[in-house]
Amino acid sequence: MVSERTTDEIVRDLLKDAEINYDEQISSNPEINEALNGATKNIESSEGENKGFPEFIAQVGEFIIVIEDKKDSSKQVLYLDDDQNNLDLSTENAIKNYAENGALHYAKHIVEKSSHKKVFAFGCSGTENFIIRPIFVNESDYKLLDEVEDFENFSEDNINDYYREEVLELPSQKDIELDKVINKSKELNEHLRNYGQLGDTQKPLVVSAILLALNEGLTLDDLKGKQKGGTDGKKIYEYVRDNLESSEVGDKKSIILNQFNLIKDDETLNTIEPSLKKTPLKYFTEFIKNKIFPSITTVNVDILGYFYSEFIKYSGVDGSSLGIVLTPKHITELFCELLEIKPNDKIFDPCCGTGSFLIAGMNKMIRQTKDDAEKRNIKLNNLHGIELRPHLFSIATTNMVLRGDGKSNLKLGNFFRYDANDLKKENYTIGLMNPPYSQGGELSEMNFIKHLLDSLGENGKCAVIVPQSVMVGTSDDDKKLKKQILKEHTLEGVITLNSKHVFRRRGVNPVIAIFTAHNPHPPEKRSKFINFKDDGYRLKKHTGIVETERVGERRKHLLQCWRDEIDAESKFMVKSKVKDDDEWLHSYYYFNDEIPSKNELENVMADYLTFEFEFISHGKEYLFEDD
Repeated sequence: MVSERTTDEIVRDLLKDAEINYDEQISSNPEINEALNGATKNIESSEGENKGFPEFIAQVGEFIIVIEDKKDSSKQVLYLDDDQNNLDLSTENAIKNYAENGALHYAKHIVEKSSHKKVFAFGCSGTENFIIRPIFVNESDYKLLDEVEDFENFSEDNINDYYREEVLELPSQKDIELDKVINKSKELNEHLRNYGQLGDTQKPLVVSAILLALNEGLTLDDLKGKQKGGTDGKKIYEYVRDNLESSEVGDKKSIILNQFNLIKDDETLNTIEPSLKKTPLKYFTEFIKNKIFPSITTVNVDILGYFYSEFIKYSGVDGSSLGIVLTPKHITELFCELLEIKPNDKIFDPCCGTGSFLIAGMNKMIRQTKDDAEKRNIKLNNLHGIELRPHLFSIATTNMVLRGDGKSNLKLGNFFRYDANDLKKENYTIGLMNPPYSQGGELSEMNFIKHLLDSLGENGKCAVIVPQSVMVGTSDDDKKLKKQILKEHTLEGVITLNSKHVFRRRGVNPVIAIFTAHNPHPPEKRSKFINFKDDGYRLKKHTGIVETERVGERRKHLLQCWRDEIDAESKFMVKSKVKDDDEWLHSYYYFNDEIPSKNELENVMADYLTFEFEFISHGKEYLFEDD
């Protein structure tokens, strides 16, 4: 039999991990101790025996933390009249035998009888499937919050942000800065269209050219309209050319410069616009230099990538007209964490688009080393990609150059025109890919996966993001490919994502599939299938996907489960043997292994008896007779 002490030990360890100093039962704060007089859970108690003793008490800044735990997860919470927004505090049974009810009981006493008016009450239960649910309590009311995995958000460094975002539901400072960048990107998109008369594929190229020129030292005084020295476009073009030469782009230079010819050749861009009293190119350059860079630098350099993706989205470059879907930054970073990319890895993205996976991989590798020579080697030799579309190829190269890498080994071409055996000789250790969706036939997502796996070095790791229908394998071709993949490679697992937080308004339900190349799938292997729809992100009107304070703990939980550091309940992760005709999805392998509580069992029985009574009362008792 598991003792309640085991649950206490779990709480202790989690509090220590979060570096929260705590007391057990009796608080070291005299005012809290005094407030808990009269807080006994016993309705009938003799005088002098009415002091309450919560399992754990802590103070973090202006917040008090109170924790009650139970060994049995069925004793997590008892609602009043089945109202899941209202906890039962009316009976001794509720406050004595249920974790959340007891914690709330103590928290209310502290708020009512002390100067501490902000209390987080935690109900914790279970041992294997451990539950933690916070409740915020103040003078006016209490608020039930989402379950958490640990107490990290309640440490001294994080608790104020958690309170601001989850309790008050106010935007974080990062969200505020992102709003500025997004609003500027929308505004710039309108200017490019109205003053430059630019199409969807041209807008990001103009921005790329201006960014490269500014990076090379272009000043606003350099742009003076048409003069003997040439146009503003010619000036920008020359700075771009110089930047590419100093960045060692090699034979890519002519391909990229051809894409930027419109800068110097387009008449509209280089003719003074009367309403602006300057050329559109100078106006765009002023806008980018003065209105976008300040917002970027007030947060951190990663916001540049965020802005760039948002701008491309508003330009339509990731729309159906071009048949591509850009991968959000939080997904590219998650790929790198799942594959545990190291500085000596060699990354390959055969559908690199704007280079987001390569940038994420580069950042991940560089953060792990302090050696300048190793950092340079990463940038020059460990990042490889192929892109089919010339304008995206130029944007990807620009993105890499702006991050100090002009020799990222990008190739302009069709991935399927490259022989897998030739690519395998490059000994790529990591494959990252978001292939074009719904093209079918030889260009199906499963064909992309198979070709990428065949192209990696021995034991190479591969992560792809595709629609979940790909893992079902509905077409005959996909079924054959799934069989081939298991015969030649290993399926490590599949993670189901939240479609609203990845490819919003795209009608795609995405999953991440992870493989090991050139190792036949062992029949006895148990692959992991994870439901990661609750990822901690939320949708914000006009802004899109924003982080909440739960993102860190949710990602930590995912990675710990993926790496077999902790176990998880089956509603989050299932480990199972796989066959080629299975649907490689969590929903296919999942079964509800939770033992129903007494209340749940009583409710099901009551529903059935009501159902049977209704039929019998209408003369259909024969339906319930034994044969």
